[in-house]
Amino acid sequence: MAASIESLLSEISGLEDPVEELRSLRTAVLAVPLETLKETVRGLRLEVIFSLLISNDREQVELCVVILGRFLQALDPHYVAQNFREELQMGLNHCLHSVKVLAISQIRRIVEHPDAALVIVNSSELLKGLILCIAEEKISVAKEAIQALSKLTNTTDGLHALFQSELLDHLKDVMGTSDIVRYRVYELVVEVSSISPLSLGYCANASFLSRLLGELTGDDVLVRATAIEMVTTLAHSQHGRQYLAEQGIMDKISNMIIGAESDPFSDFYLPGLVKFFGNLAIMDSPQQICECYPAFLKKVFEMALDKDPVMIGVALDTLGVLGSTVEGKQVLQKAGEKFQQVLKRLSQLAQNSTTELRVRCLEALTLLLTLPAEQQTEDLLGLTESWFSSLSNQPLEMFRSISVQPFPELHCGALRVFIAIADQPWGQKLMIAAPGFMEFIVDRSTGPTKESKDARFELVKALANSASTPEIFGNQHYLRLRSYMREGPYYVTAVSSVTVEGAE
Repeated sequence: MAASIESLLSEISGLEDPVEELRSLRTAVLAVPLETLKETVRGLRLEVIFSLLISNDREQVELCVVILGRFLQALDPHYVAQNFREELQMGLNHCLHSVKVLAISQIRRIVEHPDAALVIVNSSELLKGLILCIAEEKISVAKEAIQALSKLTNTTDGLHALFQSELLDHLKDVMGTSDIVRYRVYELVVEVSSISPLSLGYCANASFLSRLLGELTGDDVLVRATAIEMVTTLAHSQHGRQYLAEQGIMDKISNMIIGAESDPFSDFYLPGLVKFFGNLAIMDSPQQICECYPAFLKKVFEMALDKDPVMIGVALDTLGVLGSTVEGKQVLQKAGEKFQQVLKRLSQLAQNSTTELRVRCLEALTLLLTLPAEQQTEDLLGLTESWFSSLSNQPLEMFRSISVQPFPELHCGALRVFIAIADQPWGQKLMIAAPGFMEFIVDRSTGPTKESKDARFELVKALANSASTPEIFGNQHYLRLRSYMREGPYYVTAVSSVTVEGAE
């Protein structure tokens, strides 16, 4: 096969219309295992294929992209950097986005390779071409360029090349192309800043971060909403959160939540403000965040009681995030009657709303009610039991009725609520006391999808593995659960049929 590839390359080099031969070459190249190709590719004349990229024949160019992608994948990144730098530069300047993506993906491979990265770092023309690709109309090209430049900055040399050389002015010029491109540059800056405190320092010293933070209070509400998303991403790292705190951003966003009440356009950016603090709470301390910024939790409760499905959805997700930790549960419990109103609202939403909101509501309730065995103190068990009881006069029956509705996502969502309470003694007592509930648990005929079978199995497993189940359920029911577990989630009872000879 290697000989066939070499023969096709030789044949192609002298043809004016090589499309048919390129098709054959593509088939041959893709048929050879990559490991085998690695043994022979260095001796091949790849410049023949590169030269064919300069053509108005779209099929010819696309065939070359596939062939080169395979060949280059078989080559060591350092070899590609040393031998095809001009070809990569040509690829960045090509009019077709598939060629640009090919070039950028190879540059990304190179910068991820320690021995090869310096070739790119020291090539200002290649880096300029890469920066220009951020402004490309095709988002796939821009995304590849952002990822390649982000990987470049994993080293001090790469940071210096991008943020302390003439390339910095080039990056700022590209940033001024449009709002869309400006936010692509911010995306790059946030990615780089998230790598380490050192990389954040480079971005801050180049004034990118202060400019991004200034966008939070701009006149354009859509720009503001996008800036909040970027700042939330920056807050995912510890050093990012520290920087934001030093800049007073937490206080600023808290004040924006308060001020949103008098802004008729706040619906565009308010969900992002709440998500920002929701992320902070789960990464740092729910209690600290909710105590330092009370406007946050107040707004979450208001959004849960709102009529706008967007606001409700954000509130549900945030309540789930807060309630997934013991500390968050305690914060919500301290809210007293206000949180009780929210629980009643969740009960209503779980039963009567759009399918999407009902599913998100069930997910939030699952997180609120989940309490791992090692966290099951008397106080916390009392807390989850009181929350469950406040949802309805018969909450167990409420969720069972949701689980039998003809929507797989609701069926699984309700089963996950049962899983959440299945290893808590009070939940087990409710289950065994409910008429027919044990049969419901082990009934394999309901929920035919794989997801529903898996969810039911997880419910059985949670009960069977709980230390309190044998005593609360009794030995007979406990053995049924263990038997279900041994059979697995997809067990089907064999039914034998007997045909009576002569029967019509």
